[in-house]
Amino acid sequence: MPLFRFSLLATALAGQMLAAPAFAQDKPTVQFIATGGTIAMKIDPVKNAPVPAISGDDLLATVPDVGMYAQIQVNNLSNVPSDYMDPARWVQLTAAVQAALEKPEVAGVIVSHGTDTLEETAFWLDVTVQSPKPVVLIGAQRNASVSDFDGPRNLLNAVRIAVDPQSQNKGAMLAMNNQINAARYVTKTHTANVETFRSGEYGFLGEVYPDRVVYGNAPVRRQHIAIATQTMPEVEIFPMYGGANGEAVRQAVDRGVKGIVIDALGMGNMNVPMLNASKYAMGKGVPVVVTTRVHNGRVMPSYGFEGGGKTSYDAGAIMAGDLKAPKARILLMLALQAGQKERAQLQALFDK
Repeated sequence: MPLFRFSLLATALAGQMLAAPAFAQDKPTVQFIATGGTIAMKIDPVKNAPVPAISGDDLLATVPDVGMYAQIQVNNLSNVPSDYMDPARWVQLTAAVQAALEKPEVAGVIVSHGTDTLEETAFWLDVTVQSPKPVVLIGAQRNASVSDFDGPRNLLNAVRIAVDPQSQNKGAMLAMNNQINAARYVTKTHTANVETFRSGEYGFLGEVYPDRVVYGNAPVRRQHIAIATQTMPEVEIFPMYGGANGEAVRQAVDRGVKGIVIDALGMGNMNVPMLNASKYAMGKGVPVVVTTRVHNGRVMPSYGFEGGGKTSYDAGAIMAGDLKAPKARILLMLALQAGQKERAQLQALFDK
């Protein structure tokens, strides 16, 4: 190769190497906290099934266009299926998210996570993190070994959401399949489809388009509870169904559980054995929160038959409103660890 051509090529390559970091240097900073899930899995050739395999850095490398929008700091906090998420990991995650948001240069935080408990973690962060900056949670329904892996698109969209000024003061949001959901109402509705997360009758907060992020709604039912202890009080969920006898509730109370959520029927109804078990719990000083297994609507102290919502409410139970059982458990757990144990205090939290 002639010397002058080699010189020109070297100059061009050097220019590209300098241009790449400069490309993102004038962009906002976003911290990307990776925790695992399908978005971090590949097919294991021996097991012939998805297992944890890639880091946050690996996922980021599949989305070079993020440099158009932000500089990314990666924090590989964990790499576990979201089925393993528990209060101890949630406490650790809140600390990591809060620390990142308190950095002046950080515009927002992205958390990658498995979809199985993604809605629970989103609600936990919405309640425990205090910042006007956005927290955007993402996952994937397809693992990184398949050709139509949805992780990269979700990550790119999350970056765009995190740096958008419109995303301020919206708390924790879940962003997948170009759709943005609020933490309070979002739930997984399909085991396999990429359009799995929905917010029932409340609908999406907004959508991500190729040219911009569009919001149509804002979450108004939000609150903050500070984490006061590293170990959360134990709160259990018990489903109401035809023929439920309430024995599991009584056993939980006897072994020292600190709170109970009854996932009841209709507007918050249960049978007589479950009502009596709830009264047993409340008689021992264990608060009982009533939710509904119905997808939409809220529980109310409406029906007056024995076991109806009004009878459990009159006995001292707390009505969870429209919170589903897993999120009601989280709110009760956080309230108890913060020292809020009186029935009036707890009902006010669930009404807020």
